[in-house]
Amino acid sequence: MFYQPDRDTGAGHGLPHNPFNAIVTPRPIGWISTRGSDGSDNLAPYSFFNAISYFPPQVMFASTSAKPDRGDTKDSVANIRETGVFAVNIVSHALRDAMNQTSGPYRRDVDEFAQAGLEKGQCQTIDCGFVIASPATLECKMTQIVTLEGASNFMVIGEVVGIRMSDDCIVDGMFDVTRFNPLSRLGYRDYATITEVFSLNRPGQS
Repeated sequence: MFYQPDRDTGAGHGLPHNPFNAIVTPRPIGWISTRGSDGSDNLAPYSFFNAISYFPPQVMFASTSAKPDRGDTKDSVANIRETGVFAVNIVSHALRDAMNQTSGPYRRDVDEFAQAGLEKGQCQTIDCGFVIASPATLECKMTQIVTLEGASNFMVIGEVVGIRMSDDCIVDGMFDVTRFNPLSRLGYRDYATITEVFSLNRPGQS
């Protein structure tokens, strides 16, 4: 089949549910922690997330809706506008339920760390909390907030200025994802867990 998606609603496919998110899969989950200028902490998952450069290391995530108490966006972007920093917590299979708990449309004064029963740590290079149980955390300074086409669509780009990794995930000098089985986002309400990896040599590499 072929369809042309409506720019505002995504409709046009004639299916019970929008297939777009199911086509672009799997997607890593950026579990974004932020702190507002008033000191309040927020934690929320975003599946429009990825690494985008090595030197300097940079990541991006996109927020695609708004809350009544945050105007044109949600808590994460609003806090980053105020403070210019955020942290990305990597989601392991073991943290799937806690991650899902933090995805709710809570009021701006609700601390999702407490809501999900997560122990909170303090980042070293930025004024922000992080998920202690996460196998890795990227401490980031925002470099750009890009307004995208469509209502309430914003892409946040940050430079990674600090990286925390769990020692038990470092095996033979490499960060071994099979030690924690990262969670990825699929379409609809579906997720997947990475349990196996394989390697391929690029042409010209031995």
